[in-house]
Amino acid sequence: MNSLDSAPRAHAGWIVIKFGGTSVSTRPRWDTICRIARDWHAQGKRVLIVVSALSGITDKLKAVAEAAGDRVRREALQVEIHARHEAMFTELGLADRATLDYWLSRLAALAVDARAETSQLAWQAEVLALGEQLSSTLGQAYLSAQGLATRWLDAREHLLAQALPNQNAWGCYLSASVPTAPDAALAAALAKQGEVFITQGFMARNTAGETVILGRGGSDTSAAYFGALLKAEKVEIWTDVAGMFSANPRIVPAARLLSRLDYEEAQEIATTGAKVLHPRCLNPVREASVPLAVRDTNRPELAGTEIGASVAAAAPSVKAVSERRGITLISMESIGMWQQVGFLADVFERFKRHGLSIDLISSAETNVTVSLDPSENLVNSDVLSALAADLAEVCRVKVIAPCTAVTLVGRGMRSLLPRLAGVLAEFDLLRVHLVSQSSNNLNLTIVVDEAAATGLVPTLHAALIKTEALRAEDPAVFGPAWSELYAAATHNTEPPWWLTRREELLELGAQATPRYVYDLATVRERARRLRALSAPDRWFYALKANSQRDVLQVIAAQGFGLECVSPGELDIAAELVPAERLLFTPNFAAQPEYAAALARGARVTLDNLHPLQHWGETFRGHEVILRVDLGAGRGHHDKVRTGGAGSKFGLSLDQIEEFRQLARRHDVAVIGLHAHLGSGILDVGHWREVYSQLAALAQRFTRIEAINIGGGLGVPSRADEAQLDLDALDACLAEIKQAYPQFQLWMEPGRYLVAEAGVLLARVNQVKRKGEYCYAGVDTGMNSLIRPALYDAWHEIVNLSRYGEPADTLYQIVGPICESGDVLGSNRRLPECREGDLLLIAQAGAYGATMASQYNLRIPAGESVV
Repeated sequence: MNSLDSAPRAHAGWIVIKFGGTSVSTRPRWDTICRIARDWHAQGKRVLIVVSALSGITDKLKAVAEAAGDRVRREALQVEIHARHEAMFTELGLADRATLDYWLSRLAALAVDARAETSQLAWQAEVLALGEQLSSTLGQAYLSAQGLATRWLDAREHLLAQALPNQNAWGCYLSASVPTAPDAALAAALAKQGEVFITQGFMARNTAGETVILGRGGSDTSAAYFGALLKAEKVEIWTDVAGMFSANPRIVPAARLLSRLDYEEAQEIATTGAKVLHPRCLNPVREASVPLAVRDTNRPELAGTEIGASVAAAAPSVKAVSERRGITLISMESIGMWQQVGFLADVFERFKRHGLSIDLISSAETNVTVSLDPSENLVNSDVLSALAADLAEVCRVKVIAPCTAVTLVGRGMRSLLPRLAGVLAEFDLLRVHLVSQSSNNLNLTIVVDEAAATGLVPTLHAALIKTEALRAEDPAVFGPAWSELYAAATHNTEPPWWLTRREELLELGAQATPRYVYDLATVRERARRLRALSAPDRWFYALKANSQRDVLQVIAAQGFGLECVSPGELDIAAELVPAERLLFTPNFAAQPEYAAALARGARVTLDNLHPLQHWGETFRGHEVILRVDLGAGRGHHDKVRTGGAGSKFGLSLDQIEEFRQLARRHDVAVIGLHAHLGSGILDVGHWREVYSQLAALAQRFTRIEAINIGGGLGVPSRADEAQLDLDALDACLAEIKQAYPQFQLWMEPGRYLVAEAGVLLARVNQVKRKGEYCYAGVDTGMNSLIRPALYDAWHEIVNLSRYGEPADTLYQIVGPICESGDVLGSNRRLPECREGDLLLIAQAGAYGATMASQYNLRIPAGESVV
């Protein structure tokens, strides 16, 4: 029986539930939506479902909108979008395709529309709106087929956008705003039509009846607009995390769930960088006094974050630390501004003239600096050039970009300043451009160079908890840590190889310790996983990660070349692969090393002017690869970041032309460009960015054949860290490679192939209690594994002898080296350790044995394979 066959309930309240792209992209996710909507209806509520486009579709539609004048590109994208929705139609098991065909035909028509040639804004808005129109059409059909009678609602019939004062044309069409207030007539009219509705996020209409777009995060905003119009009992934003957290949990697993927030705090957190909720969606529900909740589609049993007019009284505390990247600063200086009446009015009038909204402001007697947030402005080189030209009439102008704004949010921020001394010390060595303490006493923002901001948020979050400026244990505000909530959900269900071979490892440990043990099957599987990617043309394994011969043979057998940084590495590599699979990428090497590598037939990489300036004849008639420094490093620690002026690697961009002249003088052909900016990177967008920058640089050369985007593929250390998404990496590389088909794509992974294949076995020598600390001393330390001391690297440590027993003691795992830094792991909960127990240190297959030493004249761990 249809679940909505009962008589309509005249006084039923409204619940608005919004679902993002990932939540509408598979049949099981639609089953979840159906269950949530059905549960609310069973409680006597009317339900309005707001949906985003299928995952990735808005990006493709944006590409269509940006392909001005390229009809072939537009039509190709249209075919991809069409196919994605056909596949979804089939997956949902639908039969009636009339409505779907209507929207698909609109897509085809817009792809060849005459307005496309000039990318008219009204046409762009129509194109971008199609994603939600298609997804809501599929959703209405599927939910109704599941017995939840659902009516399709055109959001544009009820959301009327009005231009803001001084808003430019781009903002009117592609970042529109909708004034809303409770509308009892609308609520009553819809109540007569049905009890469950589905509509589109992201869109509205203007006074001329044209389709307009609500900008980034528009689906959240649509839900809030409808919640206000219907005076809903609640608006729920269903996403892929349990709510708002004290930091981005993807980079700070210890971030705490914010159980309850008021509207103002939530708005500040959203405005200053939290991606889970768009800041525009707070004002409509606040004005209408409609509660809003953020929930996890995958874990509906979790309470999430509740946002309302007030929360329980709590002591002043930082609630969150967040960041916004891509910020542009405009610095305006003039001695004439001091006590000059109207100077700021003249300056800000020019921002108004260009339709730019100012975010942060910092002033001095002769300087005013403001920030522009790209999420709320069209900030491109043309706009900035025009603005700078106008401002130059009244002051000296300096554009500082890209920057990152790091913000601490919480009520009573001024009263917390004394506690923040230790936290602010983290900015000691950074170039700070602007500091802003908000007038509403809710935030403190510091703007630094974007390159310097990597890793800053996790550091600040830890410091805030340590100083108790962030009262993480306060139950009135904070819930569990993200790692606690999701450890079970994200943990790899397959046991690690070393656990399945525990008995074998215990036997090896009984024979001799310390000992590295490598599982060749894991190496082989990782190599095959990378070789399955379609975008890269050549793979070179960074031999410095692990040079054990059996490991190298497995990797070479999978078709990898070998990337070497020394003559010793070349000697080993040359025995395993032919010359065309040898890559020599040294740094500050001596002239004979280059000559020897060329004599072997290896491909040689240069990253400095000196070799061609002083040893030009060595390279005459040869082909070389140029390693460039793109200006910033990436990675999990400052000692693995290999970009920027503070790093010794790579040729600076301002020396490229001089390098080209030297190459021509010595008849040296530059056939490749290379950049490697750091290690331990889990963001696939990093390699896309490197690829695009190198491909652009390659246009300045005549014989470039290959683009080498380096390695650095991250391996998560903790169970709550996300794995590197290889499918996403392949897709983004394939997309940009399509734009530069003339270049081969090379990559040179190291740690990704071998880290998880290796473990270090160590025997407990002694245990000791000292104050509140328990120490377990083992028979090797930083002489065998220096990564924890050098990089603050975290390795899982288990007591293999007592695996499965209750882990009820907190240990510091230390070695016998006479250094305070000889710590392999801090604060590890293990079963009670006793002399003779065998400890296993995981993810030790990379940069373990190859970085070992005989410091203190102690012999480092040996190596075995299984």
